[in-house]
Amino acid sequence: MDFAFTDEQRQLQREVRGFLAANYPLDRDWENQDDRWQELAELGWLGGADLSFVEEAILFEESGYALYPGPFLVTVAFALPWLGAEDREAAAAGTTKWSAEDRGLVPWLGSVDMVVDSDGNAQPARGEELPTVDPTRPLGRLERTNGTPLPGARDVPRARTAMAAEAVGVAQRALELGVEYAKTREQFGKKIGVYQAVSHQLADTYADVELARSLAYWAAWCVAEEDERAPLAAAAAKAFATEAAVKACERSIQVHGGIGFTWEHPLHRFYKRALWLEGFGRRPAELRAEIADALLGVAVTA
Repeated sequence: MDFAFTDEQRQLQREVRGFLAANYPLDRDWENQDDRWQELAELGWLGGADLSFVEEAILFEESGYALYPGPFLVTVAFALPWLGAEDREAAAAGTTKWSAEDRGLVPWLGSVDMVVDSDGNAQPARGEELPTVDPTRPLGRLERTNGTPLPGARDVPRARTAMAAEAVGVAQRALELGVEYAKTREQFGKKIGVYQAVSHQLADTYADVELARSLAYWAAWCVAEEDERAPLAAAAAKAFATEAAVKACERSIQVHGGIGFTWEHPLHRFYKRALWLEGFGRRPAELRAEIADALLGVAVTA
């Protein structure tokens, strides 16, 4: 079986990376970022292009690679499964931004229009917003009303897989930043990449990124095909990929030395995104417990 991307999927990947690179370069103004929501809608990335979930996973990976700042993840991965046809059309057109409540917390509460609460009701996006480790991803506590029941259902594997794919993008970018620095920075007349203390860290990250990508796209395929292994695949993908992203950033910061610890260098922003992805929802240890329970035949509740 061929697990490689099709030509169309590779073209999509190139188009997404090109768009995000043009609008979200590493030297951008990080404090004042436009989410370009209408442009995403026109490109069909908010549900209007009839993409498979494997292709949506490409979008999530590239959004992590570029550190896209808007509520794309929560609208497309978390909220869409709940929505009826009319609300889906509005979301795809860029008219309405959605988020979804998880364990009493709502990502981007102050930046969206509507929220799917934990009972599956549509609620206006009102409430107290809270800072997080990643300033581009605040959380909030929803101010509840009676709400309007939605026709769909929560899709935990879809949400977890999307976060795993985004984490792969973060890890890939951290790896590339580390490799580029190791190839150009010199100490004692040699490129620092020749020293094992540097090269071994990058090699470990490369191995982690490749395994994380394999797990994320296996989970995306399972979700797309409605395979019965989707819950297990998604739990494995989020557990490994988010931890891999955190480790990739930590190793890259070490490779960079002093400059890697400064606010001026973008690495700390990737690190914060990785920590957010690792911590939101169930953490890796909890997900591994789920996997163990599934393997042992113990009933699991998401």
